[in-house]
Amino acid sequence: MSETRPSPRKILVTSALPYANGSLHLGHVLEYIQTDIWARFQRARGHDCLYMCADDAHGTAIMLKAEQLGLTAEQHIANMQAEHERDFADFLIGVDNYHSTHSQENRELSAMIYQRLSENGHIASRTITQAFDPEKQLFLADRYIKGTCPRCSTPDQYGDNCEACGATYSPTELIDPVSAISGATPVEKESEHFFFTLPAFTNFLKDWTRSGTLQDEVANKLAEWLEEGLQEWDISRDAPYFGFEIPDAPGKYFYVWLDAPIGYMASLKNYCDQHGLDWQEYWKKDSNAEVYHFIGKDIVNFHALFWPAMLDSADFRTPTKVCVHGFLTVNGKKMSKSRGTFINARNYLDHLNPEYLRYYFAAKLTAGVDDLDLNLDDFIAKVNSDLVGKVVNIASRTAKFVSKSGGELATELADEKLWNQFVEAAPRIAEYYESREYARAMRDIMALADAANAWIADKAPWSLAKEEGKESEVLAICSQGVNMFRALMTWLSPVLPNTAAKASEFLNGELDWAAATTPLAGHQINKFKPLLQRVEKTQVDAVMEAAKESLAQLQAEAKPAGASGALDKGPLEDEPVAPQIEFDDFAKVDLRIALIAKAEHVEGAGKLLKLTLDLGGETRQVFAGIKSAYKPEDLEGKHTVMVANLAPRKMRFGVSEGMVLAAGPGGKDLWILEPHAGAKPGMRVM
Repeated sequence: MSETRPSPRKILVTSALPYANGSLHLGHVLEYIQTDIWARFQRARGHDCLYMCADDAHGTAIMLKAEQLGLTAEQHIANMQAEHERDFADFLIGVDNYHSTHSQENRELSAMIYQRLSENGHIASRTITQAFDPEKQLFLADRYIKGTCPRCSTPDQYGDNCEACGATYSPTELIDPVSAISGATPVEKESEHFFFTLPAFTNFLKDWTRSGTLQDEVANKLAEWLEEGLQEWDISRDAPYFGFEIPDAPGKYFYVWLDAPIGYMASLKNYCDQHGLDWQEYWKKDSNAEVYHFIGKDIVNFHALFWPAMLDSADFRTPTKVCVHGFLTVNGKKMSKSRGTFINARNYLDHLNPEYLRYYFAAKLTAGVDDLDLNLDDFIAKVNSDLVGKVVNIASRTAKFVSKSGGELATELADEKLWNQFVEAAPRIAEYYESREYARAMRDIMALADAANAWIADKAPWSLAKEEGKESEVLAICSQGVNMFRALMTWLSPVLPNTAAKASEFLNGELDWAAATTPLAGHQINKFKPLLQRVEKTQVDAVMEAAKESLAQLQAEAKPAGASGALDKGPLEDEPVAPQIEFDDFAKVDLRIALIAKAEHVEGAGKLLKLTLDLGGETRQVFAGIKSAYKPEDLEGKHTVMVANLAPRKMRFGVSEGMVLAAGPGGKDLWILEPHAGAKPGMRVM
């Protein structure tokens, strides 16, 4: 009943490189666990699978953080790499090599790839105008510029978008812009920049993104971008900058996202140089190896547009698959510092077994890009029910009876029909792992665990053991129980490597995927010892408390001397973002610019004002609950935004034919939305 072992494959697996500017959080860990499970599964199946990772160690942010800490950039990234490697190890992430993009290998490979792009005519240069900090003598990225939103007049907004009204704009449009680094007023300054001519690869990318390398939903999104038209990609930054200087271009540095994916190659080269292997066997055009990138959906453009185009120009193969996953939410909400659901890896590791989280993630992970929710109550219940109450329970219920019989398993199965359910499930579970449908694999495994427990309960060996002459029957039942546990633990070993190792010690033999459904007959096992403890709510509470303390410490470190250490609460704290909707749902809402032609008090209404809105050809009557914030005479003549296709609503004071948009907690703190000058009544808000 042993499974035929497939022909060995040569596989390279990578995860997105964690940025060397802060601690890992559980959102990062989701990706590394997903990747590690897949790599462990491939190795268990007998394939040659290497898992490479590294710290992404370049950029302005790292340079500034190091300066803030009083360290050199090299010291800062070395400290962060040590912390990241420790977290990887403690979460049982079995990387074969953890390197850094700030390495000699990456410097050489980045220069080589850039040279090939240039020789192939895929590098252009031109002068651009950027915001410049005259005090720090530093060109400013959009996120380092703050000012008042030009659309809604909200202060302290970033240079590319407003968090209050959602408007996007260029930094030059900000009102009273300042450098977020020094507080100085930015000036405009010209500089020569280098660009990768991405539009030249449009046809190549249209074919490549539809080649099966990406999930359909990802390919569909990229198709929209490709149809809209690609832009040339700015791949250079000016000094001062922490990174690699561009060859033959003094004072110009590679933008961090150019050398970051090359870090996959560099980590592999570093490993291969240590082990007498050729890294190019994985990356040359005619390679028979497979390359898999595991990434989050927020960096798809870099991995599925820029990276394959660069590889193609530089005469390297492209990835076999780019496996894109969604974000992690906690208790149904986006991981948030303000809500205290931003959990660092170490906050978790200091209080809970890493295998609990590995299993919970596996039980919810699919091959799609949907977000995954860590519901803490469900986490406790699922781990205790599935791992302790089902899988480990099989061994704990049966092993003692085998030990009483001398510790040697029976030579015959007690129930071949039940065992055949395990045999039939083996290839299906393997296919689920292969296709990254871990949740389906876990469901099948737990269904078999349920069947095993129900069968053992029905046979009740603990009762039979009290009857004289039933020793052989008890041994046969419990031996099959041990063998079923062995099969389940073999299939769970990519998820639970530590527990699998303990199970191997108990079973007195290695867990072999190909032999999982070949029963151990007449085999000597060791005394059973508890494998997993139940999760207690106090442990989870301790994790959340530690997360709050870590956040408070970060906030205190970020505040100037003498500032209050209290955490600032924003609107999202009091009123979190509503559940996600599809674009088609949003597209049904028709927002229009309206002129407030008339505003009146409503007799008998404590909160309402009656507005007559001019949509540029027709008028609407709308009752708005804004009386506490506005006098009628202050509104007349203003432009605002209204929901024009809302069904009329009959109220005590008349019919309301729409809704005006306003923001704020209520009372006097309420502001109607006012469009920028130039908007006319009747215009649609896009």
